[in-house]
Parts: sequence; C-alpha cells; structure tokens
Amino acid sequence: MTTSSPAQLLDGKALSARILDELQQRVSAHLASGGSAPGLATVLVGDDPASHIYVRNKRRACEKVGLNNIHHELPEDLGQDRLLSLIQDLNQDPAVHGILVQLPLPSGFDYDEHEVLAAISPDKDADGFHPLNQGALMQGYRAPIPCTPKGVMRLLDETGLALSGKRAVVVGRSNIVGKPVAMLLLARHMTVTVCHSRTRDLAAEVGNADVVVAAVGVAKLVQGDWIKPGAVVLDVGINRDEEGRLVGDVEFHAAAERAGWITPVPGGVGPMTIAMLLENTLEAAGL
Repeated sequence: MTTSSPAQLLDGKALSARILDELQQRVSAHLASGGSAPGLATVLVGDDPASHIYVRNKRRACEKVGLNNIHHELPEDLGQDRLLSLIQDLNQDPAVHGILVQLPLPSGFDYDEHEVLAAISPDKDADGFHPLNQGALMQGYRAPIPCTPKGVMRLLDETGLALSGKRAVVVGRSNIVGKPVAMLLLARHMTVTVCHSRTRDLAAEVGNADVVVAAVGVAKLVQGDWIKPGAVVLDVGINRDEEGRLVGDVEFHAAAERAGWITPVPGGVGPMTIAMLLENTLEAAGL
C-alpha cells in the first residue's frame, strides 16, 4: 500500500447518499411496474434519547427511498412477552419485509436481547443479528449481513485496494460489529487479528495492519502513531470526548497523517449503517 499524507477521507455521508438514490430508483421502478412498497418495521422500546435519534434517522431514510415504515413506539415496561408477541405479528405480516428492534432495550425490565433477536424471522432480519444469519455469515452462506460491517466493507471497496493476503486488525469483538466484520474480511482472503481489552501490546498489533477497523467504543483508544503508513483506518466508534465533541475510537488527526485512507467521525461509517439497513430490506423484498 502506498503512503499518503494526509490521508484521503472515506466519506460515508456522500457514499450513503449515492446508495440511497440507487435504492430509491429501484423502489420507483418496482412501484411503476405495479408492485407495492417494501415495508420496514421499526420497534422502539423506552425513552433512550440516542435510540430515538437513531430511529428517527432511519425513518427519514425510509421516506426518502420510498419504503413503507411501520413504526411501533412502546413503553419501557411493556415486558418481554408482549414484545415477543408483537414480533410474531410482524413476522406474519406480508406487508413487512424487514424488522428492526432498536437496541439497547431498557435495563431493569428483564428484557433478553438474545431471545428478542432470535424471535425475528431470519428472512425479515434487516439488521442481520439473528443467530442463524450470523452462523450463515461465518460459513459463507448468503444471508442478511449486519449493517455496520456491511457498510465498513463498502467503504473499504471505495479505496480500490486489493485486499487478498493483506493484514487486518479489528479492535472489538462484539456480535454487532467486531465478529461479523472479521468474517467479512476473512472472506476477502485477508489475515485477520481480532483484538480486545485483554490483548497484549495493542499498539504492535495495530502497527502491523494494512486495514484497521476500530469498534470498541472508547474515545481515541487507537493512537495515531500506531498506524502503519498507508493503512486504511475505518473508525466505527461514536463517543463524546472531554469537551463533549463527537469523536471516534481513533485519534483522528494524528492517524490521518500516517494513514492512506481514513473515515471521519461523524460522517464516516455511521451514515452507511442506515443505507445498508434499507438495502437489506429491499433485498428481503426481492428487489
């Protein structure tokens, strides 16, 4: 990989806008041929302010693309049984092609997120979190891909780099980002190391990587001088620094002096997550 200083920005906001335009054209063509609008059901439990913002942005994207959004806003004390009953109703609704339950669910009310995600029909799993779909991803079968990892890969494709044989480091091992993005990088024939809170000498691991995916949720954990010159840095983190500013998991300005390509925060991976959610819904509808 060639060295570039400062790094080229991987603009997720611009790329997601192009993707949403393409999705809108697909929906318009489907409607023009007599089809009905694909439906995405969004389920929001409780009053978490960040979750309300995330769901509002997803609903706006549905409106832009032409998807039918079936929204359920529920009290935090709804209870596990009633939430599961709603999911079963959505599973059986032919107007619903994708289902999203916004996480995290409210604490203190005995919600079991694993059980809730497993209750969603695998065919309507717009987020790609169902255990069957995540197992299919590991084994290389076609299945809905978790939205943030899918967005990371689309941004990585924007570099035009040949990935086969290169080294990737994923910082974070969550089921939502870390593990699935590692599987996607492996599928591109990269040598992948997954790091976490007990990794010894994280700086050395990152320093060997041609591609770094930071997804651990700790502001500026990955120092700029760790980055291998010319590497691609994909920052999934969204955190507040000591001054209240949105920052990622990577020390951006210092990293940008060494990296070849880097995603900003905000405006990098975040917008791609919504675009991939809508793309997954259209694919579930056969479009």
